[in-house]
Amino acid sequence: MTTSPRTVVDMRGVRLSYDGGATWTLDGVDLQVREGERVALVGPNGSGKSTLSLLAAGLAAPDFGTVELAGELVFDGAGAHAGAYRRARRDIGIVFQNPEDQIVTTVVCEDVAFGPENLATPRGQIGERVHDALATVGMTTFAEANPADLSGGQQQRVAIAGMLAMRSRLLVLDEPTAMLDPEARADVLAALDDIQKRGTAIIIVTHDAAELAHATHVLRLEHGRLLPADDGSDPLPDAPSATGHALPDPLPDAPSAPAGDVPPVTSTPAIVFDHVTFRYPGATTAVLDDFSLRVASGSTLAVVGRNGSGKTTFAKLLCALLKPDAGSIRVADVELVHASRRERAALRRRLGFIMQHPERQLFAKTVAQDVAYGPQNQGLSDEDVRLRVDEALRLVGAAHLAERDPFTLSGGQQRLVAIAGVLACRPKVLVMDEPTASLDDAACARIRGIIRDLRMRGVTIVMITHDLTMAHTLADAVVDFPPCNASTTQIGDARTIAATGSGSMDDARTATDNNNAHDAHGTCDAHPATGSDGGPESGDGALAGDDRDSDRPSQPMPPEAISMSDTGYSWISSLDPRAKMLGILALMFTAFAMSTWPQLAVGFVATAAITCASRVGVRRLLSSVRVFLALFVVTGLLNLAVVRGGTPLLHIGGWAITTGGVHVALLYMLRFAFVIILGAVVLLTTTPTAMSNAFERLLHPLRRWIHVQEICLVLSLALRFLPTLVQEAVSIRDAQAARGGSIDSGGLIRRVRAMCAIVTPVFAGAIRHADNLALALDARCYQEGIRRTQWHPLEMRARDWLFCGGVAIVIALVILGHVFNM
Repeated sequence: MTTSPRTVVDMRGVRLSYDGGATWTLDGVDLQVREGERVALVGPNGSGKSTLSLLAAGLAAPDFGTVELAGELVFDGAGAHAGAYRRARRDIGIVFQNPEDQIVTTVVCEDVAFGPENLATPRGQIGERVHDALATVGMTTFAEANPADLSGGQQQRVAIAGMLAMRSRLLVLDEPTAMLDPEARADVLAALDDIQKRGTAIIIVTHDAAELAHATHVLRLEHGRLLPADDGSDPLPDAPSATGHALPDPLPDAPSAPAGDVPPVTSTPAIVFDHVTFRYPGATTAVLDDFSLRVASGSTLAVVGRNGSGKTTFAKLLCALLKPDAGSIRVADVELVHASRRERAALRRRLGFIMQHPERQLFAKTVAQDVAYGPQNQGLSDEDVRLRVDEALRLVGAAHLAERDPFTLSGGQQRLVAIAGVLACRPKVLVMDEPTASLDDAACARIRGIIRDLRMRGVTIVMITHDLTMAHTLADAVVDFPPCNASTTQIGDARTIAATGSGSMDDARTATDNNNAHDAHGTCDAHPATGSDGGPESGDGALAGDDRDSDRPSQPMPPEAISMSDTGYSWISSLDPRAKMLGILALMFTAFAMSTWPQLAVGFVATAAITCASRVGVRRLLSSVRVFLALFVVTGLLNLAVVRGGTPLLHIGGWAITTGGVHVALLYMLRFAFVIILGAVVLLTTTPTAMSNAFERLLHPLRRWIHVQEICLVLSLALRFLPTLVQEAVSIRDAQAARGGSIDSGGLIRRVRAMCAIVTPVFAGAIRHADNLALALDARCYQEGIRRTQWHPLEMRARDWLFCGGVAIVIALVILGHVFNM
């Protein structure tokens, strides 16, 4: 006898409003989902899909209606039932659109174990759950990695694994593949197929028709109402043709062309990369290595490739937001490497940059004020600024949002507003990094129409995209960045492939050898050819992904962000973090008591021994302490100048360098060196998660008087997200600089405006992360004061006691040095 699948979501008559009932985000929604079903939610941006997914995950409550989740009545006419919500969330998992906001630790396997620990799962079962979950999503080999060093697709799979480890009966995913390349998207969807086969119910919010293939039901949200879309009609109907959506007025000073005609692509290059090499500080491999590229004026170039292959780095170099280590870059007749401040300011008026997350740079009180930021920095009159704003908002279909607060818009609407802010500057060269990510079909069609119209008016366009269909339809040439390969330094070695659309460029070819798609120096030439056969001249036009092994595991991202704990196994890294942190902290304090050469010799031997046992490597150690090298030099020079005791060694005018000055200078420099190097070793061999666990155990005796567990969780999250916030601040600074705002130039008022344009979105980003983290902690069943299982409880072993004994001997030798005046 077979039993029918149990219902895991049952919503009836659900209504929800964010403005007190003036408008309804959800209006009379009925939704039932059973085990083993996959329900796809589609609909335009701002239709309430993300809100409905939060309700289904038990992370939000409606204003009216009845909600039953995982067999628990969580909301009815009496309101929300907190206890029922907590019980229901134990069987529900949710994966947000941005996975970095729900990864709470700095080690993949520890993060996957976080949910089971909150569920008080027996310790012996947690390891099995973690292994099974990582195996399901194909991330077993990355169990000890830092999630911050993984690609977006890998982070998404880690987030899914964290929910699978909780043995969720329902998995809710909000646009899980929006920012992923085709291969990473295929990996995630394959993992969902396996999850569904196990009987887990899935709700997926999507704009991608390919993600509807295995859905048992497709539901469409429109104006807050849920409509069935699996009745034979197209669930993602095409928007009106974008080609019929022309610019309202010709762009001033831009060549125009009659409708339907394509202006000629000039032979003059608008963009030239000449043997460019770039690597991030501390990285061992180059993102771009001897890379050359030419883009003709008035053409459209598409840049494709896997996540982490260097596409965004290429865009930032193009926009003068990064400086190459070697080679030259010329954009719009400006040589970027040696450009003066005035030349860079002039470039800002001709070059626009739509970043990968443009919505993060919004800062003004209204949409219109935000879009006006760029034109105002160009010194235009108020009337011209207003015309630019109106035009740009009409272009992206957001004119009705002009007086709205940008922070109250949906994610897709925010992206359109941010794009309008760049278009309002009327650039002659436009760089677009994933311009259609997270947009509905109508908005995507509108963006494609804008690209066509700008191309018709002679604007040079570089668009980075994972949408290969759009790339081949709109671009004159396509450059593919191959994935990071651990066996080669040619990470940025790009190949050029033929475009199949636009009608203005029939092929594209490499500059040095048309028969070799991967030339030795990463050189490619993206200019129009004279052939008319529609294919590559030498047969090298195959899509770069065609020759890849589809079963090959994903590669880590190139080291654009360096992990401070990614050193592998060593004797020091294997120590109990309590012993290591307290022992090294004691040695750091002892260093300040060293005042004689024998004591300094003891300190040198101890520091050298610990450094060697840590296996961090000289180069990595120097990279981590390089900011303190200037402090060492300044300290030494000051002591040489101030201390006059001892025998004079050298006279420089009225200033004498003495033996006493040299002694004191060396003394202070060595003290600082011991302290800084020992501190660096701790950071390089201890993950933030291990640090917070150590603090929690050390503070455990005080748990009756202070909230030890919560304090240590906050510490762990702070250590986890500080690098993220710093990266976002840099991105926002770059985005505002691309719109003409700079805190380094202009008058006082202009600099203050530029500073506000940076500070406001950074502050808003911190609040956004905090809100999302609160949801993530709820989703993973964390509660204040709950009894949690520790998967890896801290335990002092023989090596830890040996280390503590060694520290005690060093301290004793220093004390004896003082006693016997050694």
